[in-house]
Amino acid sequence: MSIDRIQPYFGLTAPPFGAGLPPGSLHRFAAHAEATARISYLVESEALGLLTGEVGAGKTTALRAATAALDPSRHTVIYLANPAIGSRGLYTEIVSRLGGEPRFHKAMLIPQAQDLLAREREERKKRVLLIVDEAHLLSPEQLEELRLLTNAEMDSVRPFAAVLVGQPQLRRRLRMGTFAALDQRIALRYELAGMDGAESTDYLAHHLKLAGREDRLFSDDAVALLHERSRGIPRALNNLATQALIATFAAEKSIVDESAAQAAVAEVMGE
Repeated sequence: MSIDRIQPYFGLTAPPFGAGLPPGSLHRFAAHAEATARISYLVESEALGLLTGEVGAGKTTALRAATAALDPSRHTVIYLANPAIGSRGLYTEIVSRLGGEPRFHKAMLIPQAQDLLAREREERKKRVLLIVDEAHLLSPEQLEELRLLTNAEMDSVRPFAAVLVGQPQLRRRLRMGTFAALDQRIALRYELAGMDGAESTDYLAHHLKLAGREDRLFSDDAVALLHERSRGIPRALNNLATQALIATFAAEKSIVDESAAQAAVAEVMGE
């Protein structure tokens, strides 16, 4: 079933629950706003932080909001999305993003990355934010490389700000004795929780409004069920709400009711 048929049926001008919204249009619930504020604090204090949350909880959304607020003339953002690059790849990416030509031998690559980070800070007067996404997939060697990279001039200088982003097991993993040296360097930790019921209601209304629909479309019972089954996780709520719209369209109804929400849960979650 094409979404192109569903949008005009409900008076929508765009997919209401898709990705790709500009940072200024993102819905800011309490946990998301707190995560964004903490990331901003990390940047200004040039510290190391940890942002964890379940799949779809909004970690990337919070990062987008925080980085969008940074002045590009005063900040350099290095986003590492793929942990599979290996420990050498970590340095290669940093050097490349800072305009250098990565040296071949790792023994030369490490000081090159450190020098470029120091140059960005001292000569260009820019704060560097290193974002390591999917950090729960980092190897022990990569985690150790990150620790070494933060160790500048006998800890008298913080060379950059960094945030490790990953699923909840990352927090538990860093608590293991093997990674104690890195864990002790983490100045700020935040676990991104799901939305509460009122926030889920506001979230749905906000996205529908952006898509051109300001009046009531989801019944209270439908919203309550979608919130309960999604546990307030934005991506899960997006998927269920979209499927509920499809069920409502198929039933030729004008309001997403509890039966449509139940059909969505059955379709998406197999329940």
